[in-house]
Amino acid sequence: MTYFKFEADFVDSLRCIPMIVRLKLDTCGVKLKLAEWNRFTPLECQQLVDLPCDRDAEIATYRDYVSQLIFQHTGHEASRLAIDPQPPWSNDREVPESVTTRAAEEGVTIELSHWANLTTIQRFALIKLTRSQHENNNFLPALKEFKLLT
Repeated sequence: MTYFKFEADFVDSLRCIPMIVRLKLDTCGVKLKLAEWNRFTPLECQQLVDLPCDRDAEIATYRDYVSQLIFQHTGHEASRLAIDPQPPWSNDREVPESVTTRAAEEGVTIELSHWANLTTIQRFALIKLTRSQHENNNFLPALKEFKLLT
């Protein structure tokens, strides 16, 4: 699965950066602004969705490609992000406080066993959905989609 159901309102046009790309950007250490993303062609956006970004060589290739796209479309160098060697979404033994707090606001308790059964991209999405006021409206749909509502 490339996209989540809660992303359905924008994935057809790719007018927003989908979670799969956001995970890859955090993995390779490039900050991509929405204004930059919106300058890319549909094919370039789809390539950023499809390109692998797991192994060291793939991560380097992805970083170079997205950096080249940013420069090509904006004339400026890509901003870099610090790469967390142990990001919270890779930890299936502890539910981050931001997620438990946001879930509690919805009246939901996320059990550690449920957190551990989520995929890396699902954990990433929940963490990201707790960080941006703009995206908080997708937190509850994500909980439903990931079957975390009891």
